[in-house]
Amino acid sequence: MATPSAKPVRLPPPRRLNQLFRQARTQILLWYVVLILGFVLVALPLIQQRIFSKVDTRVREDLEEEVEDFEALLRGNISGIDRTTIRRMEEDGRPSFTLRPKTPREVENLFEVYFARRVPEDDTFLIAIIDQKFYKSSPRALPEVLRPDRQLMQQWEKLLQESEGEINISDSKVGNVLYITEPIEIEGKVVGLLVVAHTTGGERQEVVEALVGIAEVVTGVVILVLLAAWWISGRLLAPLSELAKAAHQVSESDLTARLPIRGDGEIADLAQTFNDMMDRLEAAFATQRNFINDAGHELRTPITIIQGNLEVMGDDPEDQQETLALVMDELDRMARLVDDLMLLAKSERPDFLRAEVVNVATFTEELLAKSKALGDRIWRLDAVAKGTIILDRQRITEAVINLAQNAVQHTSINNEIAIGSAIDKTHFRLWVRDTGEGIAPEDQVRIFERFARAAKARRKSDGSGLGLPIVKAIAESHHGEIVLRSQLAKGSTFTLVLPTQPLHSPLRHRE
Repeated sequence: MATPSAKPVRLPPPRRLNQLFRQARTQILLWYVVLILGFVLVALPLIQQRIFSKVDTRVREDLEEEVEDFEALLRGNISGIDRTTIRRMEEDGRPSFTLRPKTPREVENLFEVYFARRVPEDDTFLIAIIDQKFYKSSPRALPEVLRPDRQLMQQWEKLLQESEGEINISDSKVGNVLYITEPIEIEGKVVGLLVVAHTTGGERQEVVEALVGIAEVVTGVVILVLLAAWWISGRLLAPLSELAKAAHQVSESDLTARLPIRGDGEIADLAQTFNDMMDRLEAAFATQRNFINDAGHELRTPITIIQGNLEVMGDDPEDQQETLALVMDELDRMARLVDDLMLLAKSERPDFLRAEVVNVATFTEELLAKSKALGDRIWRLDAVAKGTIILDRQRITEAVINLAQNAVQHTSINNEIAIGSAIDKTHFRLWVRDTGEGIAPEDQVRIFERFARAAKARRKSDGSGLGLPIVKAIAESHHGEIVLRSQLAKGSTFTLVLPTQPLHSPLRHRE
């Protein structure tokens, strides 16, 4: 019985939601949300507390104003007293109104006049207590907590002196009760008491409603701001997406991807930095590719020569000796090529140089003495600088010897080769001058490339084509440069131009 073929297992598609949350713009937006929510959660309670404090301050000022008006009435300031009220009291058979009451009856009349001329603000209550008993209030309708049979009223009935305070009430509609009391004395005895009380529930409810309205408006505005922030962040971070796409497109065979630079700022700097990096990578890959091709070509020749001679080598001892000599010569050339390649590779390392203080005059004369052994030419000393400089003696010696060897290869026995040095406050110059065949203008840049040789030279160098690149690498490692001036049939001058302080403090001192 045939078994059914197994179906291929399909991996679940990547979760777009997770990818969305991992995006930079989403992360920025979420942090905005957290910051805004934190701000709202902190700001609203603080605003509410601040407004409550302002309301309490205003209420206390109103209570103090009520008491001050009552005290003014007690002191005899009758301006603004409702005369109709006094006349009606007299018609009802009450004793005549006096400003300084002497009996409880006159205290009642005083409260009647005061209540008649005062219209309390909302949630403010004027309460009169005579002989430690509730007498009347304005307005007459009191909240549950201020009614005569409640504990708070009973506490006020027992007061015999001025007092003020705030009482916390559990009823949210009433809120807290702010109050001030003003006693009335007759012959040193308290017979009456004015209580000015205010419940804060109404104002606080209005504050809460206002804050709710503010929160609703803020919520709507925040949503619009977040949507705008999402769109704006997408626009601002678009170069990062382009950077990621360009990075994905980069390969060893295609390094041409570049980012458009728009405006200024960090994103533009990042795009410029990426483009500069890609320029360096492209140049480095091209150099590496050319270097590998050229090195392979240069190494293939001696290998072919060695292989061919070994294949045709016979049994004759003399023939074998000639073949072995030729093979050893090619192996030496390969060894020199490998050493030069290793030297160029080391030139990019920070420990390539070993700095020391060098006496310029002595050093120049030593270079001329060493160069004379390279060939039978007319050797001269152009100039000798005085002073000292910090450099790597061995590396500069190697560079000058390479230049001198190059001059020997492109001159004849009757030509002149000169070495000279000069120094000023900023630069040290060390040159090798010859009166040989010179270098064509189109070759003067190319000869500093690896494995390059002058195309129109009358005599071909048997070197590896790495001598001048090594000189250039040594000069650049000293933060300097190599300068060439040449004319065909008149000669060439190679000058090492080095800053006078190119390196760190010397490792050793030599004369």
